[in-house]
Amino acid sequence: MTARRIAELARGAAAWLVALALGCGGADAERPIAPPPASGPGVSGAPIARAGVGDAPPVAPPAVSAAPSTPPAPLPPPKATTIPLSGASGDRVDAELAEGDRAFEAGDIAAAQKHYDAARSMAPKRAAPIVGAARVKIARVNVPMDFAAAKGNAAVASAARDLRRAVAMEPGLGAADVELGRALLLAGDAAGAVDAARKGAQLLPNEAEAHSALGVALLATGHGDESLVELTRARDLDPGSAARHGNLGTVLFMRGRVKDAVAEYEIQARLADGDARAHSDLGTALLADGDVARAQSELVRAIAIDGSRATFHSNLGYALQLQGKRAEAITEYRQALRIDPTLSSAWINLATALAQDVKTRGEARAALERARALDPTDPRVKANLEELDALERGIKSQ
Repeated sequence: MTARRIAELARGAAAWLVALALGCGGADAERPIAPPPASGPGVSGAPIARAGVGDAPPVAPPAVSAAPSTPPAPLPPPKATTIPLSGASGDRVDAELAEGDRAFEAGDIAAAQKHYDAARSMAPKRAAPIVGAARVKIARVNVPMDFAAAKGNAAVASAARDLRRAVAMEPGLGAADVELGRALLLAGDAAGAVDAARKGAQLLPNEAEAHSALGVALLATGHGDESLVELTRARDLDPGSAARHGNLGTVLFMRGRVKDAVAEYEIQARLADGDARAHSDLGTALLADGDVARAQSELVRAIAIDGSRATFHSNLGYALQLQGKRAEAITEYRQALRIDPTLSSAWINLATALAQDVKTRGEARAALERARALDPTDPRVKANLEELDALERGIKSQ
């Protein structure tokens, strides 16, 4: 599995877990931020952090600590994310499997299928070629790499059956268990995914990808502490991988260890400077840590790389609003909603900014009503409407 798909799966599992733990009807998928209550500064890492409405100006950002004088130590190149299927025999079957692994790692799915199919035709009773064919089958499914994203998908279900057969044929082939765990996670079988991934990690104790797959499955089933152990192990085995640092940062962020998450996201962004999501991850964590100026810089960088993501604009708007740049914040919120009118956190953020001016409180209410239409159960909307009602009653009583 490519590094990008690994990171997408971890993020998807993280978003699902937060939504489940907080009992909300739906979570915005890329950690969008909504301002905290007017009673105090701060930001929650959870997608349904309550927003606040009030006349108080945004909180000024804290002072930014000086950058370290010494450059960070260089890291080794990242390891391959595709678990090898070839053995040590060096026969024609292993040669085809090795070529399939190389093609899959390079993202050439068609070439990978060609080599895996060739190996399977030469050795139909070997498990490894079956794993390769299932790996390709899953890769061809055009769904987000999220928990249960392929629930009911015939191709993923077929791949899972093939992988179960491969596990039974060759119980010691750890790659089969890892791929089975991933297939079951996509199919929505979190418990089965954990069992399969755990066996894979036991069979492949020095394979970063096996520990990463287990960590993601554990995260999806609510085992955050165990997930942290596995994703830390994956990072330690593959310290040059941006995705490993990003995945670890995600679970640290969710566990409330924001400063540790920032440290991992900083490495991710350094290793993958051209990845917009890496800079967005870092910017979001910096917002949670109260480092608003640096957060703004990272979010601006994310938008410069990819301006098509609504959450990037909404989170940048929040950073601007915290610095008292209300007009600029509103511009970013409106841009977010042009890109994705269903992003409820952006409607809530826009409402908090509009509510600061008595002349635009009507627009603020309309924005909150749009958010309520998207999710009538969202507690942020209810809280903000109540505060807006209180503000308007206060004006009428004067």
